[in-house]
Amino acid sequence: MLQRSGEQLPWQPATAVNEQPHDMPAPEIQRKNYFSAPHFYCVETICAPCGTVIAWAKFAKSESPTNILHFLESIYPTEESRPDYICIDKACLVLRTAVANGSWDAVWKNTTRFIVDSYHYTNHRTTDELCRKWCNPAPQDGSAPNLVVVDRDKFGRPYYKRAFNTQVLYCIQFY
Repeated sequence: MLQRSGEQLPWQPATAVNEQPHDMPAPEIQRKNYFSAPHFYCVETICAPCGTVIAWAKFAKSESPTNILHFLESIYPTEESRPDYICIDKACLVLRTAVANGSWDAVWKNTTRFIVDSYHYTNHRTTDELCRKWCNPAPQDGSAPNLVVVDRDKFGRPYYKRAFNTQVLYCIQFY
């Protein structure tokens, strides 16, 4: 039997819909028992530019910038271990939070720059100066020379391009 989208037949159990807005705290759910599998808000992964998964963590209630910073600090505890760039869809929010809570000066400022992946960068507000200046994945002001390189088209004319693609090229699945 085929079921149409949104169709609820009388013999089917009601399905719960997650009404939680993205990145907002989830209410505590009182359970009658704890014999069912718990649910997590999301799984956050850290991947190398080649696509290799470096680390992952389950986020129980939200993917907040504070949770992301705690996760990053647990994976990169020392200056020597921190990468030059962390590319994340909400880099400007993570940067704003790091500046506000003091972890920018204490932890990240000397080692790492948070950049937005190219897909999400096009959707960020043009009026957001912090995002445009510090989270740009391809700045042409010379502030990040290893993110932008000069290449030549088929006619030999020079043009700027990103040094590496910040988009996911393939998906890794675990079974």
